[in-house]
Amino acid sequence: MLAFEELRFSLLESEKPLLSLREALGIDDLKKEVEKLEQQSATDGFWDNLENSQKVLQRTSMLKNRISSYEHLKNDFDDALVMIELSNEEKDESMLDECTQSVENIKRELEKLTLTTLLTGEFDRNNAILTFHAGAGGTEAQDWAQMLFRMYSRWGERHGFKVRTLDFLDGDEAGLKSATILIEGENAYGFLKSETGVHRLVRVSPFDSSGRRHTSFASLEVMPEIDDTIKVDINPDDIKIDYYRASGAGGQKVNKTSSAVRLTHTPTGIVVSCQVERSQHQNREVAMRMLKSKLVEIKEREHLERIEDIKGDQKEIGWGSQIRSYVFMPYTLAKDHRTNCEIGNINAVMDGEIDEFINEYLKMQSLNSIPKE
Repeated sequence: MLAFEELRFSLLESEKPLLSLREALGIDDLKKEVEKLEQQSATDGFWDNLENSQKVLQRTSMLKNRISSYEHLKNDFDDALVMIELSNEEKDESMLDECTQSVENIKRELEKLTLTTLLTGEFDRNNAILTFHAGAGGTEAQDWAQMLFRMYSRWGERHGFKVRTLDFLDGDEAGLKSATILIEGENAYGFLKSETGVHRLVRVSPFDSSGRRHTSFASLEVMPEIDDTIKVDINPDDIKIDYYRASGAGGQKVNKTSSAVRLTHTPTGIVVSCQVERSQHQNREVAMRMLKSKLVEIKEREHLERIEDIKGDQKEIGWGSQIRSYVFMPYTLAKDHRTNCEIGNINAVMDGEIDEFINEYLKMQSLNSIPKE
């Protein structure tokens, strides 16, 4: 049947990219490394150094996941090819939809895995810390900041990542003034680092009794979570510490004492805070990791030699600086102004379906990194 033949040719177009992906991921080398790590974990005294043993186990798990992702895709490719050929021989039209769906899933997963090979930055594999700030505009902007908070939380959940709220400051009437979440999962920072910037909303405001159209802004900062293996020298005299009562989402259980912690790095003006842990000590530890992560992210992004070179300039959350617009009225459209990628299903976008934006940005960055002749 012609339909099955076309499907077969469509699937075979992915065969060469699939083989290239195996080489790009270095699957054979990864398997050898896993074997060495497993031998290391089986030696006497392996657990004597708990910190090192944890790193070995984490590395082993990460490599196994990477190998497994590729091998599952290769198996799906082989199974789909057999299914298409058998269905074609038997002229079983009832299998056409299932075969078509299999080919689409394979192509989508192949693109996704291929994009991970572009994540070569030093911290791309790390967890991601996302901080949201409402722009000027009161309740309308604060509601928009909370919509973004939900959108990225849903994105993390869709990818099987763990999403944890670290800080949350309620808005005056609705929404939030600022909030911070931690998204834990391999390559979380690599995928989300492109989302840093100002996000613009156009809609008929539910807070305007006259039903007028409003434009609101909120900003998002994305930084890699830095663990203790990365040494960051911060002068203790440069840090101002404030303790206060926790409030807002995640803080209800601890708001009877002044357990929340706010750290201000005076040379740069960078402020981080944490309120979700049960003690001052725990919140201070988390806040310090956040501060280190922020300083390292700025240092890397601005190609600075030292932490001390960071100036701490703040960009205004408003017109002319937005990376993406989300329009609910008079039409529905989400558009990234850097790649010109557009998605008409605004509700799906707000429910966390933003991979197309992320993927297009990674592709653009990859093309820009190719030396011009």
